[in-house]
Amino acid sequence: MSVFKSFITSDVIVSPFEVNKSFTFQGNELTSSNVEIDRYIGKNITSSLWISGSNPTGYITIQDQILVYRSIRELYYSNYLLGDDGSPAATASFNTDGTITGAAYTPNYYNYLSSTLLADRYFPTGSNDVIGVLSVPSNLYGEYIKPGTLTLTNPTYTLNDDGEGNIISGSYKVGDIIYEHGIIILTSDGIPKLDGYGFATYGTSSYGVGDVEFINSFITSSNITCSFSSTLTIYETQYKCTLRENEFNFSQNPTIISGSLNSGKIYNFATGSYFSPYVTTVGLYDNSYNLLAVAKLAQPLPTSAVTDTTILINLDL
Repeated sequence: MSVFKSFITSDVIVSPFEVNKSFTFQGNELTSSNVEIDRYIGKNITSSLWISGSNPTGYITIQDQILVYRSIRELYYSNYLLGDDGSPAATASFNTDGTITGAAYTPNYYNYLSSTLLADRYFPTGSNDVIGVLSVPSNLYGEYIKPGTLTLTNPTYTLNDDGEGNIISGSYKVGDIIYEHGIIILTSDGIPKLDGYGFATYGTSSYGVGDVEFINSFITSSNITCSFSSTLTIYETQYKCTLRENEFNFSQNPTIISGSLNSGKIYNFATGSYFSPYVTTVGLYDNSYNLLAVAKLAQPLPTSAVTDTTILINLDL
């Protein structure tokens, strides 16, 4: 049998494809050392005196509730603080004397929207309002959580994502998911969903005790199940290796020699013109003859003495 050392390859094709893996974690599994899905309460604490560490939250990494609240607000809701369909753009007048009259500020932050179909995000801004945050580590979700695969359940509620970044409980929106960050945000115990696209307006109803109890049932309770699918893009490179009919026509297998390697001789069956070695392994080398990769054939491949032999090698990265 022969080892084919390929120094020159042609027709290199790179093809990406998506790989998904499903996960389900229950109760204390979420915070175990090999999972580490952390859960936080964010709270809009408005007291003038703020003491670091006075309002701890989190199971794995301890944070402050007000810092969690403000971080989520700035990252994902800064364009939606004046309305769930987006804060209105401010207008200003540029005067002939070079001065500007009117508001010059316009909210234009990047809030990681999952869909441009309809802007719809709600964030509670009242004093002592509460949000819930679940943080999935990137080693679990890969590049992003696959849209439409998230499920959160407890004895009272079942939540799903709709594939557009909204967390749904039945026909109600209760929060948002940032797929590429593995962040799940709970902001309310339910806003009615409209027929067709979008959701009903949040209006001016108060952020009540029901919201806090709902959020705590997923954040502070251990009776919870979290399921989702990860997404990872694998790039498959295909190398086309060709050996001509006059190449690699002698076996490199040491068992073809009788006796010792130095004084033995080749067995008679390998000396005839009809003998054809078999390829079992292909080595890929660079221009400096450094071995970069080794490919194993599923079964020995006989070489041809009358025509070229082409071997296709698939390498996943």
